[in-house]
Amino acid sequence: MTVADRVRELVLPLLTERDIDLYDLEVAGSVLRVVVDRPEGLDLDVLADATRAMSHALDDADPIAGTYTLEVTSPGLERRLRTPRHFARAVGETVRVKLVADAGDERRITGVLVAADDDGITVRTGDEAAPHERRLTYPDIDRARTVFEWGPGEKPGKARRSAKASAAGTQGTSNEKRERRS
Repeated sequence: MTVADRVRELVLPLLTERDIDLYDLEVAGSVLRVVVDRPEGLDLDVLADATRAMSHALDDADPIAGTYTLEVTSPGLERRLRTPRHFARAVGETVRVKLVADAGDERRITGVLVAADDDGITVRTGDEAAPHERRLTYPDIDRARTVFEWGPGEKPGKARRSAKASAAGTQGTSNEKRERRS
């Protein structure tokens, strides 16, 4: 059993009782990185509670020789995709995939992840007029991550003016109602 397997065995029940998913676990040198997630999102209180519980359990069981740093984090907006489960959770999202050197001419692919199974993924590239789907096997994938797409935002100050206009309109409406009642 590897160190990562022993750590997974220890932390999984702690996370499950807090309704937190273990997204990824990595032991890299002297860093133990535990990536957690849950459908409704995470906040600092949830992360702090999970970190304390895992820290106590790891101190008691001592599955890692020597000193190490425990990092507990969320996967973030642009999530690293490494396992078939990660890919399955990201179906419908935009992904960026870098292929290994001998996987074909086009090494970088960005598109919508339309399918994921135990053998690989399917990514739709191109636009709606000319979509193209490409099937990739996991051994062909060097790295992959979701892509957060920023939408157009309101111009600075515009939201404030809109809020003021709404408040003025609401106030005028309530005044009109009072006048009608009198």
